[in-house]
Amino acid sequence: MTEYTTGIPHEPGSQWYDSEAGPLVRPYAMTGGRTKSGPAGVRFDLIALVTLDPNAPVADDDTALGPEHRALIDLCRVETQSVAELAAGADLPVGVIRVLLGDLLELGCVTVSRPVPPAQLPDERILREVIAGLRAL
Repeated sequence: MTEYTTGIPHEPGSQWYDSEAGPLVRPYAMTGGRTKSGPAGVRFDLIALVTLDPNAPVADDDTALGPEHRALIDLCRVETQSVAELAAGADLPVGVIRVLLGDLLELGCVTVSRPVPPAQLPDERILREVIAGLRAL
């Protein structure tokens, strides 16, 4: 028996990973090989805000959810977070987060507020005219 720097004995020929090896569970395993979120392929923007639904049907002991799903629920329980913040907080790739959020959205555990597309925002000139009109009152 030999020992690695971790001090853990192992059999010769067996493979041990150290802290620099990264996650032992690959992203495709966390998502079941899926790359799109939900049956409709809902795509989450990085700045979309995710909120835990107060009427969520999920209990803490729900076996239908994996540990990654529960981690996202715990992160959203504290406060509303963007998809990018959830990816950073869970230390998972954004693609994985999007698939997992699609699962949580289908189950009714979270709600997602999508950002307004720039084409639907009012023109700055119009807003300035409205402000000027209000000041004139």
